[in-house]
Amino acid sequence: MADVAADEPMSSQKLATYARAGRSWVATDQEDHVVGYVVVEVVDGCAHIEQVSVEPGHQGQGLGRALIYEVESWAAGEGLEAITLTTFAEVPWNRPLYERLGFRVLGEEELSPGLRALRDDEAAHGLDRELRVCMRKPVWPFDAKPAGSLKPVNEP
Repeated sequence: MADVAADEPMSSQKLATYARAGRSWVATDQEDHVVGYVVVEVVDGCAHIEQVSVEPGHQGQGLGRALIYEVESWAAGEGLEAITLTTFAEVPWNRPLYERLGFRVLGEEELSPGLRALRDDEAAHGLDRELRVCMRKPVWPFDAKPAGSLKPVNEP
């Protein structure tokens, strides 16, 4: 996975686009430093998690889970039917975590046109289709906000 780890982080310009659209959230530490984030696209009527990331020193504290819950809350408020994502099937901290959070792997016949296009784009950027899965979690309307220090990012 060295090739994936060597990928450049998302550009500040692209992150700003998510922020202006109201589709990004950050997790902060006690000193208010950003230690994690999630950015979301809307794909075929679903909130598609484009990227969720937590700094290694802050992993294992539930921040990634809290960020995903924030996406779920937002998606419910937007009337979206589900959350989707693509991830590596065999990486221990990816698919199993998402399954514990209620996501399930989609079969090829279940992929929407938008998810198929995302898979094609990933393949065009060198990600092996055989190592990746698309996952989906239904969104149920709710009002509860997760505990923690999550903040919407509305400006760059």
